[in-house]
Amino acid sequence: MLTIGTPFIFALAMAKKIIITIDGWSSCGKSTLAKQLAKKLNYIYVDSGAMYRAITLYFLRNNIDLEENEEIKQALKQISLEFHSNPNTQSSEIYLNGENVEYLIRDLLIAEKVSDVAAIKEVREFAVAQQQKMGDKKGIVMDGRDIGTTVFPDAELKIFMTADTAVRVERRFKELYAKNPNITIEEVKDNLEMRDYIDSNREISPLRKAEDAYILDNTHLTENQQFEKAMGWILSKIS
Repeated sequence: MLTIGTPFIFALAMAKKIIITIDGWSSCGKSTLAKQLAKKLNYIYVDSGAMYRAITLYFLRNNIDLEENEEIKQALKQISLEFHSNPNTQSSEIYLNGENVEYLIRDLLIAEKVSDVAAIKEVREFAVAQQQKMGDKKGIVMDGRDIGTTVFPDAELKIFMTADTAVRVERRFKELYAKNPNITIEEVKDNLEMRDYIDSNREISPLRKAEDAYILDNTHLTENQQFEKAMGWILSKIS
């Protein structure tokens, strides 16, 4: 069995490539963990949430009526999503029709609308088809809400992340406050609770834990502790 202390680069080069899915509630640190794992494993990181946020940005810019299915279908035909590596940050950033929108999609306005957009059947079908294509060659880490249940139900490793609501609100508030000092913790709490409700009650691919997913509750874990726990599960799958 491989251990993190072994000649790691050689061991990983020889190991089989797998698909790792990370699902869970908002502000649980899914993307942080996914990026860390992808970097360590030399895998491709795919931020599925960024895809839905970019679609939401396009819909808002073009005043797409979320009640008009035909309008939605036509809009999706005009959307091209790509991930490109930023050499300065060594991270993947999302491009919408050739424009880098990585930072635009993190705005609270997008956060308030993204769950509604992501609940639309045509939107999910559009995004899932692109996500599944990205996993053809394996060697990817993807995080989101339905990655282990809908996008990659046969993934070799599935992780479901959770944390106490109060902890998640505080994490999200700190993230948004750095960009917008006028935001209040009450606004963040309301937005988080709304997203939790929509994500878990939507008709299409609701947020739920896959039966074979490992639960990672990081309420009282540091980033390093959760990374070590996840790496332990990975090593058991690729050995």
